[in-house]
Amino acid sequence: MGLEIRNVTKSYGSFRAVDDVSFTVTPGRIFGFLGTNGAGKTTTMRLILDIIRPDSGSITWKGAANTSTPRSAFGYLPEERGLYPKMRVDEQMLFLAQLYGATHEEASARFDEWMERLEITENRTRLVEQLSKGNQQKIQFLAAILHDPDILVLDEPFSGLDPVNAEQMKGAFLEMRDRGKTIIFSTHQLDDAQELCQEVAIIHRGKLMTSGDVSTVRQSLGQHVVRFGVAGHEPAPWLEEMPHVAVTRNRGDHLELKAPNQAAAQAVLHEAVRRNLTVTRFDISDPSLNEVFLSLVRGIPEDSNIQDVQGVLAPV
Repeated sequence: MGLEIRNVTKSYGSFRAVDDVSFTVTPGRIFGFLGTNGAGKTTTMRLILDIIRPDSGSITWKGAANTSTPRSAFGYLPEERGLYPKMRVDEQMLFLAQLYGATHEEASARFDEWMERLEITENRTRLVEQLSKGNQQKIQFLAAILHDPDILVLDEPFSGLDPVNAEQMKGAFLEMRDRGKTIIFSTHQLDDAQELCQEVAIIHRGKLMTSGDVSTVRQSLGQHVVRFGVAGHEPAPWLEEMPHVAVTRNRGDHLELKAPNQAAAQAVLHEAVRRNLTVTRFDISDPSLNEVFLSLVRGIPEDSNIQDVQGVLAPV
């Protein structure tokens, strides 16, 4: 039994930020909470952390209400940095960890380990305001984990990180997962979620569009993406005559096609062979999370309550 969000709604005046949202997070997995800016991700995370409370619905962790779950069970990385800028890194990290119940010795050992792990040991005695944005984000991550929480709630954790630092942060996520931690992170960068997550939920304008394990969500459109290229030929003219197959994108050295099933996709390859074409690329995959998201939300009117679109992919 993990984190259960059931029929949660939260409004600010007449604005409904979260609208009847339900999903489950399995313990010991990385869960991606996905959506554009303003979709309701941060509000939902604050509800999980009991920073704010829902107007209706329930949130439980291992069967107990989150309102009765010890605060030390959670580690939180906010989207906006919440560190004291004029305090030394080491003093601040040990202070915060002890606030959440860690002993000085435990916090010191974890601090040393992670400073080395994230390659920022030279910053331990600096003021936070003296650090780069990327290193401040790493320190904010340390503030979320040094008290050894069971659940990490990370709001846009890759914000401000260059590719090298982003890879280090991803490695840290995987390490924490391997230590048995449950990780929930929000992002509007769906490629990051597809790389890291075992489970996801997609939210749009406060409404849950779909949730479940990544493979199920990617397969739920009932389509396959085919990447197909041939040497020295432009295959588009005859592809237009293929049944059930549509060209969606020209990548220069290959085309991306949409096919409803494996048989339709394989028919493209068979036709290329029949025409004596040299096939340089042919692979079949499920749509990406980004493609699933765009398919769900494309064309939704601004005043839509999203009920019709939500029915396309019912929450799992």
